[in-house]
Amino acid sequence: MEGFSGQLPFLLLMLVVFFFFIILPQQRRQKKEKNFMNQLKKGDRIVTKSGIHAKVVELNDKDNTCVIETLAGKLKVERSSISLEMSAKLNPPPAKS
Repeated sequence: MEGFSGQLPFLLLMLVVFFFFIILPQQRRQKKEKNFMNQLKKGDRIVTKSGIHAKVVELNDKDNTCVIETLAGKLKVERSSISLEMSAKLNPPPAKS
């Protein structure tokens, strides 16, 4: 039992490091992605995770999908298939006055 008490501070330190470097950033990323999905609107230019560039034509909140328009036509896709990182490059944030 004496060896365990010496390892306890090390185990607690490992848990704290795990929380701050793994769990917290993942929660932030999920919150950011959820906000992005909720703020989508008609006319937004987006890129899907598979690399398709399109414009949002219609949003459907019932089944969490949207209709996008590409050069080839219109497609219905899940909102979760839209890439936050790549779409953010297409739609820069508005300039602050």
